[in-house]
Amino acid sequence: MVAPAKPSYRLIIALVLAVIMMVLDQRTPWAAPVRHALGYLTAPIHYLAHLPVDSGEWLSEQTQSRGTLLDENRRLQRQALILEQKVQRLAVLEAENVRLRELLNSSADLDANVLVAEIIGVDPDPNRQEIVINKGAGDNVSRGQAVLDSQGLIGQVVDAGPLSSRVLLITDASHAMSVQVNRNGVRAVLAGVGQSSGLKLLYVPDTADIQEGDLLVSTGLGQLYPRGYPVASVTSVNHQAGTPFAHIAARPTAQLDRASHVLLVQPTQTPVRAPTPAEADNDQ
Repeated sequence: MVAPAKPSYRLIIALVLAVIMMVLDQRTPWAAPVRHALGYLTAPIHYLAHLPVDSGEWLSEQTQSRGTLLDENRRLQRQALILEQKVQRLAVLEAENVRLRELLNSSADLDANVLVAEIIGVDPDPNRQEIVINKGAGDNVSRGQAVLDSQGLIGQVVDAGPLSSRVLLITDASHAMSVQVNRNGVRAVLAGVGQSSGLKLLYVPDTADIQEGDLLVSTGLGQLYPRGYPVASVTSVNHQAGTPFAHIAARPTAQLDRASHVLLVQPTQTPVRAPTPAEADNDQ
């Protein structure tokens, strides 16, 4: 029997063949077509070898892109809400300036400190029109603070907890506020009727100049709400013979049953100027 070749001889033969092929590859062009053909065989191997790395980079980019888009979307939603609030204030102030140019210096300041909050709950009691928001005393929310959305006033904070607050909607049957017709300045009391789309004006004289479609805005009287924010629009005006008051219904301008985010408004406070020595002497 012939003894099998030793492993060392196989290695030497392989090395010699490798050297011969490298010399031929460098000195002659015959190996180029072979190398080109072998490229079709080695390409899938390179692709498979890099597949885990490429997949990891793609997943990382997709995760980062989704997180970035979600953050940008939330930021743009808050920015749009604030800008819409400023636009509605501008519309009200424009109408007021046309009607009362001589009182331009007494118009309400457009800028206000606002806080964006999310609605996280609704009172299930059909006799109560309340919502719960995810901002509380820890976010400087206080009882009596006005709440609105991009279309108008929603209500007022009635209880500020540590992490959340309860807001009484303007449609609640126990709620009433002072409003005025944006067209001519006629003032009236707007009260809720216990339904999300129902409001009524109380004790309006039958001769008052109020028409269907009139915009009602807050007056700021009683310091319950800031002045000049849209509240409701008149939907019907009924005059009955023999009664001193007209029956006037209205609908909130705010999206009470569809809003997901709201603004809590804290009007800017005008600093009190200290009296000069001359003014102090005159007072004395």
